[in-house]
Amino acid sequence: MIATADLLSTIVAATRRVVEVRQGAIPASVLERQGTRMSLGGTFAAALRDSTPPRVIAECKRRSPSKGILRADYDPAAHASGYAAAGAAAISVLTEPTFFDGSLDHLAQVRAVVEIPILRKDFVVSEYQLLEAAALGADAVLLIAGALTDEELLRLRARATALGLASLVEVHDRDELARALDAGAEVIGVNSRNLRTLAVDMTVLDDLIGRIPPDVTAVAESGIRSGGDMMRLMDAGYHAFLVGERLIAQPDPGTALRELRAQAREQRA
Repeated sequence: MIATADLLSTIVAATRRVVEVRQGAIPASVLERQGTRMSLGGTFAAALRDSTPPRVIAECKRRSPSKGILRADYDPAAHASGYAAAGAAAISVLTEPTFFDGSLDHLAQVRAVVEIPILRKDFVVSEYQLLEAAALGADAVLLIAGALTDEELLRLRARATALGLASLVEVHDRDELARALDAGAEVIGVNSRNLRTLAVDMTVLDDLIGRIPPDVTAVAESGIRSGGDMMRLMDAGYHAFLVGERLIAQPDPGTALRELRAQAREQRA
């Protein structure tokens, strides 16, 4: 199952070209010898279940296709340090260069300053990207169901596991959720943003949570603006939240995360 002609397929096509160039410059065999830190996928999955709630995967990204430049003074290491100090369960780092102004160097910068789990957020279409993630110290990778065939999803998830990487399998509708579960996904992210149109529909989060088995870790993505949003979704069954634009565009992203988590706890009190 492949996405039709739309933004998602455009980004995936660009990613395949970029990966070909990088692989030509640094062969996979070199990456396999570069790993200096064992990836700890188990710590990523555990943090989304066992750390102090509300559990947030706080995102470092400079730009998005829907909003343009989110932060001109982008400093992923500083932002990640602030997130970790504010109680983030994990850090998400955008590494896609063409549409998000990301880079693998941003991942390396973040790994150098935080101990908590790191998610490489990109449009992963190749085992080579998994080797890159492991070599740079990521603990998890994003696999977008709508960007992959069933065979690709199975193969990439299995290879990620072999490298010690957790897989956050992202879905946007019932069909993609069924495919993710068939592939054995243990951590599923439900994205309320349609990557083909960029429209946000929060009802997707409500529709899919009841279809996710209780032993699968559920992550709500996109459109989360307040502590009230998080508490409502926690009550619905979500274990964690991936929050990016809501934080990175604030004067101090770490402070914004601390305030968001405190607001959620106040809602519960």
